[in-house]
Amino acid sequence: MSNLKVQGNASGAGTTTLQSANTSVSATLTLPDSTSADTLGYLNAPINEQSAAYTAVAADAGKVIFHPSTDANARTFTIPANSSVAYATGTVLTFINMTSQVVTISITSDTLYQAGTGSTGSRSLAQYGIATAVKMTSTTWLISGNGLT
Repeated sequence: MSNLKVQGNASGAGTTTLQSANTSVSATLTLPDSTSADTLGYLNAPINEQSAAYTAVAADAGKVIFHPSTDANARTFTIPANSSVAYATGTVLTFINMTSQVVTISITSDTLYQAGTGSTGSRSLAQYGIATAVKMTSTTWLISGNGLT
């Protein structure tokens, strides 16, 4: 970020151009006006509610994959292999289970490490459990949370 400079007015509504000092690459940033409910920056984790077996997709990066209390069935939520969905390193996927049935968080051919123990493989998420997986390298993820075994 230290190589970016702001050209134009960065306060109030309108657009601002961000341009790299070392190249001719630039991007336009549209700022919300003061009467808008929009805000600049990432302020929430959108919910992707799933009541069936589910394999995460690229659009799930930064989202919560949510198993609602209205679905009283055990489910498996899968983190796909890097060869299938090449999430950027640092991608975060969060899982929440509100039902009394266990949610299994599995991974295909990549490696999922449990924080604290280093154990690998699928994890179980209990009722009211929350777990976050972070992509550390192209084929490794680290997962931690409450209600996670």
